[in-house]
Amino acid sequence: MLARVDETTHTEDASEQPNVGGIAADRLRSIIERVERLEEERKALSGDIKDIFGEAKSAGFDVKTIKHILKLRKLEPSEIEEMETLLQIYMRSLGM
Repeated sequence: MLARVDETTHTEDASEQPNVGGIAADRLRSIIERVERLEEERKALSGDIKDIFGEAKSAGFDVKTIKHILKLRKLEPSEIEEMETLLQIYMRSLGM
């Protein structure tokens, strides 16, 4: 038989409950708060990046080309060479 806890007389602060239903509440709260902070930082960084692209555009640069260069810089030289070779083959196949 399960014992019934009288909720009116049995009150505990959340910080006094390190383990609730098998879950470490403090640890869970810490993880959630860290993710929330990082999401805010990501939002701020996204805004900064958008501003930089706006600056590039106003200076006369083609933003689409800059984004393509950024993507290429993440690749290995051999991957870039392979992409360029395939691009040339496909363009010749299409008569371009």
